[in-house]
Amino acid sequence: FMRCLCLKIGLSLVFLGMVWPTFGNVAESVPVFVSIVPQRYFVEKIGGELVKVSVLVKPGASPTTYEPKPNQMVTLSKANIYYAIGVPFEKVWLKKIRAANPKMLLVHTEKGIEKRPVKAHHHGEGNQKIPEKRRQGPADEHQGIKDPHIWLSPPLVKVQAQNILDALLLVDPRHRAVYETNYRKFIVELDALDTHIRGIFAGKGEGVAFMVFHPAWGYFARTYGLEQIAVEMEGKEPKPADLKHLIHHARERGIKVIFVQPEFSTKSAEAIAKAIGGKVVPANPLALDWANNLKEIASKLKAALK
Repeated sequence: FMRCLCLKIGLSLVFLGMVWPTFGNVAESVPVFVSIVPQRYFVEKIGGELVKVSVLVKPGASPTTYEPKPNQMVTLSKANIYYAIGVPFEKVWLKKIRAANPKMLLVHTEKGIEKRPVKAHHHGEGNQKIPEKRRQGPADEHQGIKDPHIWLSPPLVKVQAQNILDALLLVDPRHRAVYETNYRKFIVELDALDTHIRGIFAGKGEGVAFMVFHPAWGYFARTYGLEQIAVEMEGKEPKPADLKHLIHHARERGIKVIFVQPEFSTKSAEAIAKAIGGKVVPANPLALDWANNLKEIASKLKAALK
């Protein structure tokens, strides 16, 4: 009896020894880097526990001017995937990031998305608007700057999700079923979020305007039939004449709220709010809790539009 028992135990240990490496490999998650915090939300929705996501631009930093830290470059050298999204700092740093890890898969999650020029608003002398030729020009001119904030529109995130999935399947094909299942669930969540936000703005009419300091909400505005009016353009604070016109325009449109994000000064926004008897309200386009953040912003906007 004891010999049989020992034999069974021995066979069980051999079996576990054969199976355990599989579970061990599952625990060894795919090291992934992303440019901004919301991308971490997207990648983790699809990759789940099979990915370990590091974010290059930390909360409170600006994706426009960010410079990676030396320790981040060291960690990047061990990553399997880098998910770019087209934010400004990438123009300078993607080549250096690729050089630090030539074997890493570099994925442009904005692939398949037509980026639109940032729309300029009323930064002119007195009551003059910026001429049309200054708003619709080639990409190397100010008016041709493409809006990078594609992560703030759920339908555009669906495109990014497909690009994220494709890369994971390429790097880690063993877990195709897990990634594809998670991807389908995420798409359902995105559709539900889109429907929810459309419901928030239902019946408000087309072209209702809201004012922001930094023009981060252009794609969100287009998706839900709103108009974004920016205080700051091209990284520049408005001049006194611009402030005067923005105040006049806000009064004309009945705007009482100016939305600001943590990375930027609120001085100009506060000056406009004071002049129109309005208020400054925080709106963070780089929050990690992406879906709930969009719901919260939509509710704040709806309240501001009343």
